[in-house]
Amino acid sequence: MRIIRVDMTEKTTRMEDIPAAFSGLGGRGLSSMLINSEVPADCDPLGSGNKLIVAPGILAGSSLVNTCRISVGAKSPLTRTIKESNAGGTIGSLLGQMELTLVLEGADQTGGLFLLKIDGQGRPSLVPANEYQGLRTYALADKISREFGSGVSFLGIGPAGEMQLRSASIQSSDTEGRPCRAAGRGGLGAVMGSKGIKALVVEPPTKGLSSWKEPKDFKAAAKTFARGLRENPFTGKMLPSLGTAGLVGPVNSLGAFPSYNATRGQMDHWERISGEKLAETIKERGGITTHGGCSRCVINCSNVYHDQQGAYLTGSLEYETLWSMGGMTGIDDLDCLARLDFLCDDIGLDTMNTGVALAVAMDAGHIPFGEQQATLDLLEETAQGSELGRVIGNGPAAVGAFLGHDRIPAVKNQSIAAYDPRAMQGNGVTYATSTMGADHTAGNLLGNYLSKKMDPLAAKGQVEASRQAQITMAFLDSTGLCLLAGAMLSQTETLDAFLHMLSLRLGREFRQKDMQELGIRVLQAEREFNRKAGFSSKDDRLPGFFKKEPLAPHNTVFIVPDQDLDRVFEFTNQDAKN
Repeated sequence: MRIIRVDMTEKTTRMEDIPAAFSGLGGRGLSSMLINSEVPADCDPLGSGNKLIVAPGILAGSSLVNTCRISVGAKSPLTRTIKESNAGGTIGSLLGQMELTLVLEGADQTGGLFLLKIDGQGRPSLVPANEYQGLRTYALADKISREFGSGVSFLGIGPAGEMQLRSASIQSSDTEGRPCRAAGRGGLGAVMGSKGIKALVVEPPTKGLSSWKEPKDFKAAAKTFARGLRENPFTGKMLPSLGTAGLVGPVNSLGAFPSYNATRGQMDHWERISGEKLAETIKERGGITTHGGCSRCVINCSNVYHDQQGAYLTGSLEYETLWSMGGMTGIDDLDCLARLDFLCDDIGLDTMNTGVALAVAMDAGHIPFGEQQATLDLLEETAQGSELGRVIGNGPAAVGAFLGHDRIPAVKNQSIAAYDPRAMQGNGVTYATSTMGADHTAGNLLGNYLSKKMDPLAAKGQVEASRQAQITMAFLDSTGLCLLAGAMLSQTETLDAFLHMLSLRLGREFRQKDMQELGIRVLQAEREFNRKAGFSSKDDRLPGFFKKEPLAPHNTVFIVPDQDLDRVFEFTNQDAKN
């Protein structure tokens, strides 16, 4: 792996080998280690001291399916903690094939805008791009395709990133070149905007550029893993049929679907936005239900949603967006939710943080719950940069402060996800203690609850389960493997195949205990950065209303004691051996 360093103050680029201390790392592991090592923890996240890391996973670019994930890391302007935001699409595969990680340093002092282009030989160049200023991401995608060819991949920001709003996303191109995948969480689009970069454009690599040659047994192991994905009921049947939207019904049945700004655990008329209704609507209108939006994906959980006239409306209407824009706001119309999803992608906003921001505005009485046109208009204000629009674009905590409302379902300013901690206690542990603010991908225990392996309403065992899930995810995010495909790590045959491929890739035996050790190492580096930034165990808490306001229908509150939250990261020798 090589690093391309781009100094945006001096407008220079240089290539260097990865530091020996970080050899064998990729994805989240590499981005977090670099940030902890090189970024002053007390820096202004939108200043020249911060760095934006774009790192493919260890296995990205290989023949293994579902390993296209890219990790984007920085100090977050939203949480002010360390942050890794994970995106699908196609760019991770290209950078993985080239064995390149990008480090954007400094900040443009001229007010100019640039594209960072990586050609097929892996050579970087800064291209002046003032004519791209203000473009929304779909127009950006069209312009990039016209100027650089339809075969390129890109990461780009919209108006939200240029305005440096704290919910700004970095949009990633899918297999059709649409900017509908996202490194959404943590406001890293604002960091990219602060560097003066509108987009990263990557050409397909020239044949033979990579030094990594796959042996036959790597390809055999990859086939075993792919077969496991296709044969698994979750990844081989449910996800291709319904996508992640198939979770709406099960989570709502658990009473864990935060609705109406998390005042209830179930949504009225939830079936109108369910995965089943979504698939039915897509098919009626000639859209696509089983769609591969990411390179080398065999799960095909993506979708293409058309309007009533059969025209494209949005790409991949997913569970978290159906929840944030639907459950939290009370909007039960799929067409409206698709328009809100498209607007967020086009403006360059995290759908989750933005949906919850809109829900807080509703809860504060600014507009009624369920009001469709007013919600669309309010989101459009964000693109226009009005006073309230910028507040919405800065997330739920900013909305609460602006409107004088204190019921904010967020940790460290980042919104919770689509699982209420009062009905899924272990997810509450993860929200509170994650190194990156409330984050379901840091350690989601939904599978434990749906399988009845754990009682979601009891305190017992939640800390231990969250700890293990967070270790596993820190490891998984370092490999480039899709979170959904990570389900295969619980099955012996596919886990063995995965470990064998890692061993071949790294040139040393990689065992199950090494998964644990890598996950712990990443978490320790992230927590070290946060401590240097001034965070302590007192910050690892949920908002008070989760402990005080019972959630219908179970009428439960969050009951895991603070002293138990404080021991989540007390790693033991047993943790490293698991």
